[in-house]
Amino acid sequence: MSWYSILPPLIAIAVVFWRKEVILALILALVSSEFLLVLNTHDQSIFATFTNSIERIIDVVTSAGNSRILIFSIVIGALLAYIRESGGVSATVQKLMNIGVAKTKKQVGLLTMFTGIAVFIESNMSVLTSGIVSRGLFDKFKMSRARLAYVIDSTSAPVCILILLNGWGAYVLGLLSNYELEQSAVTILWGSVAFNFYAIIALIIVLYTIVFDKVHGPMKVAEEKLEQQEVSLDAGPHASKARFMLIPLTTLIVSMVGFMYWTGDGVLANGSGSKSVLYATVLSCAIAYSLLLAEKQFTHHQLVDIGFKGMGELLPLVCIVLLSLTLGASLKELGTGVFVAQLVGAYLPVYFIVPVLFLTGAVMSFTTGTSWGTFAILIPIGVPLIQTLGLPPSLVVGAILSGGIFGDHCSPISDTSAVSALASGCDLLTHVKTQLPYALVGGVLAFAGYFIASLIML
Repeated sequence: MSWYSILPPLIAIAVVFWRKEVILALILALVSSEFLLVLNTHDQSIFATFTNSIERIIDVVTSAGNSRILIFSIVIGALLAYIRESGGVSATVQKLMNIGVAKTKKQVGLLTMFTGIAVFIESNMSVLTSGIVSRGLFDKFKMSRARLAYVIDSTSAPVCILILLNGWGAYVLGLLSNYELEQSAVTILWGSVAFNFYAIIALIIVLYTIVFDKVHGPMKVAEEKLEQQEVSLDAGPHASKARFMLIPLTTLIVSMVGFMYWTGDGVLANGSGSKSVLYATVLSCAIAYSLLLAEKQFTHHQLVDIGFKGMGELLPLVCIVLLSLTLGASLKELGTGVFVAQLVGAYLPVYFIVPVLFLTGAVMSFTTGTSWGTFAILIPIGVPLIQTLGLPPSLVVGAILSGGIFGDHCSPISDTSAVSALASGCDLLTHVKTQLPYALVGGVLAFAGYFIASLIML
């Protein structure tokens, strides 16, 4: 792999910060990646760049897993619209305040974080559930949507990779099971939890912002602007009944667990996250539609209009998710991830190997927009280092997993960032900009932690 494989993601990131336009950045990065692939083949005209870019999008859409993610991202718009227009959000906000679990900013933040932790079975479901529950509460207490996006994004993936009784754990376990090691893959994976420094630190920082009601940097600016505005609840024309929100939301959570068991043949960790989240979202949307129709809140034609309007509101973010997935597929063929991984030189002092693996994972995840793709590339590099140099297996795996999540939290081309912005109703670039300082602090502390652990354990 050559150095130029890193150019497309650098183009994307430069355009994002220069023009503040994510879709344009992703398109330019995709076209440049396909152009480099055409140059590598030597048997295609450079004019094939255009058609190859389109075909790459088609390939991504025809992937069953990707299609489920895209359809979920559209259908969730209808569900959010039903909940909002029914007045269920405002009624739920009032109900939570009346029973005393959401009377202060601290309580609202803790409720949001707890919800994200409780729904640890799938990261998208975690951010979605937390976002739905907390939108109205954050508006009520003049807490910015950027802050909500940060809390749910920085809770979901860290929790999923720490608890491991989900698709994340099954995925990493599958990668580790391909190798013969002194310890079992399960033992190594569970041992990595204590060494997943970034995930642990990220949760601690989120808790700090909630308990002490302290925000810094761009987040503080967003909060100060909001303080000067009138309170405007995102709850539709009037408060109605809390069940219009609570029943669909409960259906979403319970059916998600059920579908994970079902798709995993009775084993929760083996369930398909993409299938389960789609099935649960469609079912919840159908329940919300039926409930509003049965209660005569809206007619069938009104509900259809509301549903399609909600879907339309999310189309820009769905487009970002699609282009992020497509760029990731193109960069994989170009070899960007492998090239970045090769930056881990063979002549590094042993004490620097684990910290550099963490940084490499962060750079890979940042430039490709995918933490799972980072795991898939770096674990086959890290395990041979364990075998040949006698490095602590759980420490190496923990560093790789930590780096993947850290880079993903910083990346403006990450599909996870897009889904978090979608769930909270926040602009994507605002979310990335306001979350970045917290992620960088966590990343620096995690790097220091891996260096100190290496000095102690090696």
